[in-house]
Amino acid sequence: MKCFYLLLAVLILAACSKEKVYGPLKLKNGQEVEVLVSHRYGSIDDQILVLPQNASPQMPLSGFADREPGYNYRVKAKMVAAQGPPMQDGGPVDNLLFISVISKEKYDGNTPFKLALIQSYVPGGPVIMLRKLDGQYHFIPEKITLTYADDEVRKQLEEIWQYNEALQEDYQNGGTPVMKWRTITATATHDPEKFGKAYLVSHIEFTE
Repeated sequence: MKCFYLLLAVLILAACSKEKVYGPLKLKNGQEVEVLVSHRYGSIDDQILVLPQNASPQMPLSGFADREPGYNYRVKAKMVAAQGPPMQDGGPVDNLLFISVISKEKYDGNTPFKLALIQSYVPGGPVIMLRKLDGQYHFIPEKITLTYADDEVRKQLEEIWQYNEALQEDYQNGGTPVMKWRTITATATHDPEKFGKAYLVSHIEFTE
């Protein structure tokens, strides 16, 4: 009888040792972790870090609908493995599912960060991340607007928006529009007059 229980224990340990892990941090499906979330919502450097490793899990954080720009968070999340075979056309991906906020702290610094105003999606292609509504330039609808430090930046934002409007009209009319720029990178800080709602853009760089 003792041999039976010993064999059972060995089999259980062997099964556990073969449990699949995900990403560079070797997270298990269903594993709960603490995650640091940056104040730079939507920026090029908007990367989550898992504690205590303080390293990127190389997978997105999903379900954090109440996240506000301008605040650093520490949150609890659960690793959720993608179901089904791997896909290359925008199918499900491994992700960290938001559970709850552990702490929230306002960022008081003024260090600039970068925004990609052209982003690529699969399936699809490059998309200009700029809309205009009620005279305001929207980077992430209902989350972040872009204000401008001077008139030159205002003219550049207007040029980008107008070009995107023409691009969308061409597409809707059955055309095959080609993007004018390869990249558009904006340098921004948190707008102190609209903190948590807007980024203040001081410079825009175009690459054709």
